[in-house]
Amino acid sequence: MNFPWRRRKDRERDLDRELRAHLELEAEELGDRDAARRALGNTTLIKERTREMWGSTTIDILFQDLRYALRAMWRSPALTAVVVLSLGLGIGANTAIFSLIDSVMLKVLPVSHPEELLQVTRAVYRESFSNPVWEQLRDRQDVFSGVLAYTARRFNLAAGGEVRYVQGTFASGQFFETLGLQAALGRTFTPGEDTRGCAGVAVLSYDFWQREYGGRADILGQKIVLDRHPFPIIGVTQAGFSGLDVGSASNLTIPICTEPIIRSEDSWLDERAARWLSVIGRPKPGILPSQVTARLKTLAPEIFKATLPDLRADRRAAYLADTFETVSVASGRSGLRTRYSQALLTLMVVVGLVLVIACANVANLLLARGAVRQREMAVRMALGSGRARLIRQLLTESLLLSICGAALGVLFAQWGAHLLINLLSTTGVQVFLDVAIDARMLAFTAGVAILTGLLSGIAPAWRGTLVRPQTAMKANSRGVIEGSKFGLSKMLVMAQVALSLMLVVGAALMLSTFFKLASVDAGFDREHVLLVGVDLRSANYPQERRQAGFQTMLERVRALPGVRSASVSDKTPIGTGVWDSELVIDGYTAKSHQDVTVNFNRVGPRYFETMGTPFAAGRDFNEHDTLQSPTVAIVNQTFVKRYLGSSNPIGARFRVNNNVLTDPIEIVGVVKDSKYSSLREEIPPTAYRASSQNTRPDAYINIVLRSAGPTPVDLIPATKTAMEQVNSDVTLEFTPLARQVDDSLARERALATLSGFFGALALLLATIGLYGVMSYNVTRRRNEIGIRIALGAKQTRVLGMVLAEVAVLIVTGLAVGLSAAAATTRFLASFLYGMKPNDPLALGLAASVLAAVALVAGYLPARRASKLDPMTALRDE
Repeated sequence: MNFPWRRRKDRERDLDRELRAHLELEAEELGDRDAARRALGNTTLIKERTREMWGSTTIDILFQDLRYALRAMWRSPALTAVVVLSLGLGIGANTAIFSLIDSVMLKVLPVSHPEELLQVTRAVYRESFSNPVWEQLRDRQDVFSGVLAYTARRFNLAAGGEVRYVQGTFASGQFFETLGLQAALGRTFTPGEDTRGCAGVAVLSYDFWQREYGGRADILGQKIVLDRHPFPIIGVTQAGFSGLDVGSASNLTIPICTEPIIRSEDSWLDERAARWLSVIGRPKPGILPSQVTARLKTLAPEIFKATLPDLRADRRAAYLADTFETVSVASGRSGLRTRYSQALLTLMVVVGLVLVIACANVANLLLARGAVRQREMAVRMALGSGRARLIRQLLTESLLLSICGAALGVLFAQWGAHLLINLLSTTGVQVFLDVAIDARMLAFTAGVAILTGLLSGIAPAWRGTLVRPQTAMKANSRGVIEGSKFGLSKMLVMAQVALSLMLVVGAALMLSTFFKLASVDAGFDREHVLLVGVDLRSANYPQERRQAGFQTMLERVRALPGVRSASVSDKTPIGTGVWDSELVIDGYTAKSHQDVTVNFNRVGPRYFETMGTPFAAGRDFNEHDTLQSPTVAIVNQTFVKRYLGSSNPIGARFRVNNNVLTDPIEIVGVVKDSKYSSLREEIPPTAYRASSQNTRPDAYINIVLRSAGPTPVDLIPATKTAMEQVNSDVTLEFTPLARQVDDSLARERALATLSGFFGALALLLATIGLYGVMSYNVTRRRNEIGIRIALGAKQTRVLGMVLAEVAVLIVTGLAVGLSAAAATTRFLASFLYGMKPNDPLALGLAASVLAAVALVAGYLPARRASKLDPMTALRDE
């Protein structure tokens, strides 16, 4: 029978054996075999330690495992460093990408009950509303306890000269109340301060208050100057709130009623066709989102009828048929989310593969170390330690290594996340994301660390305890783990090669896309061109004087030393705005409204010379093109091919259909095709009109300068001086055209940089894995190779034997990797330009690079094996 006293006796015997094993190993680690024998013979000590271990708790045993794991790490510093660094890079990359995904897609807004917030959208025009629609919706709705409207806006803090922009918000009076936001200092504005004709007040964000005013409490009542208009500061929002648009930090908020103050005669406040406001509401208690949507749909016909803009018949019908919809905005609104969500998810898969490769690499290293420790495991098992006990100890070591890697990974993730934000930011738009270490990030990192420790440790722990004590304890035993042609370590290496190839192929595709876009013929010369944005609103130029003012400034900068040519334009290439209109073209029958929708720009004489765009036919604009002369235009080659065919374009006419037809516009020139808003786009049909024939010149225009020197930024000081001589109140913004074009490739640059980095990292890890396995195999087969050499085998034969083994691993891994890459790269199609996902050149180049690097990694152990001294190997035997 199994009496309790017998179970206790058996437990004491097991502990006695295990303790003897511990004492023997501790003594052998110190190289003192006599001490080992004395320890094993000290029965009193054994019994005392056995009683101590019998009385120990699970926590005590855990601490013993940890202490032993730390000693094992300390005894193998090189292996520990490689493992921790590999896991740190893998875990850090995953944490960095997760922190961005969390900030862009998962985090909720830091407002009261964000899960209740609903954005009101439209079926046709989607997210934006005119102010008349907003006012009708605000006054008619009965389902929201609070409803707000807002829009982002850049404000200029400079009094004149070069701009100093700060991101801010126009918001309705219930903005802060609806969101449940309190003021950290002072107060927020109320609905009574958002009425027509208001003087305006300003509420600062907490971060802006700290950054610009040093957190001083005496700022209340002071005035902040926005676009040369003073606004009294009435409060500071609570810390942590930076606006409703994720990825952009709003530094201050002013009421919507102040929009006419900022935009003066160009105000959109009463423009029914100007869609610029977003609407968000909080439903009343007990009202479901579906009920909100249903009620708003019943209000839609009357609201759209009351706000009908001046549209042609077909668009008027579409406007009146539009309706309201709602969508949850607990995580805020974000153009960044729309643009980068797919890219971030793709990168998450990429870094996940990197982590799998790192786990395979670590598993291989631990397998190799397990082979060295077979005698230790055999002694433990011979003295009574169970296999489960040894597996637990080995898993403790791998988990400790992964935890150390995770600690390093957190540091790497913080650096990597900020690097990613810098890659996504451009000169004009600084991306703002909260990627600080928080509980969510730490929980993710801890989960990844535990999973990594288990993935990389289970196989070595299981395999390391599959030993026969009587074999492993022989004096000259070389180990019994790796006996098959395709052992576990070799399988892991082949998996590393296959996964690495997938990442290298992805890197090749992303890098090729970026370089193709960066070198694409845009139809203009982006180098040596400086764009000078000139805003006359701050100088109070009346509309009738604007044309003369721009002309005076243009003549001044043309006369500057170092300016080869200069002109003006409303739009700049690869910019942020598109001006398009529908045409009626003599002799052409339109297939649809979209078929005859053409991009426009308004430019001055010598614009195409300044941009480096050659003429194909006709002439440039000149001083004879005035308000009194016939209206003229210059078109691009795509315009001619699509609408005029083989007929002579010079003298052809078209009219613009902006609800009413304009007078005929005569084509006087044809220029080479050039990109309009994106380097990715197919060249659109484009028409250029003469700026001198603009009857209602805008207050903002771009002066385009071509520098005679190598760097256009050298022209900035002289240009500032020339502009100040005309009017010191004019606001100026300087942007090199090359930088503007480069900024348009922010996403492609980020993907190319990151995929290149992770591809190189995967290549490095696979190389280390292959080198480690082959080095271990060479060491394990040292006696066999020595005997072969002693029996007359030449060095080349030994070298070929080892390299053949390397080649099998590489070829098998590449075959699997190419198949997997061909199946998965189609998911990258939306990111590519000028190439297909299964591009043969990219696949071949990636396979060649990986094969070459892997062969070098395998050659080093092979060469060492071929130069082995047979006498030394046989003496060891």
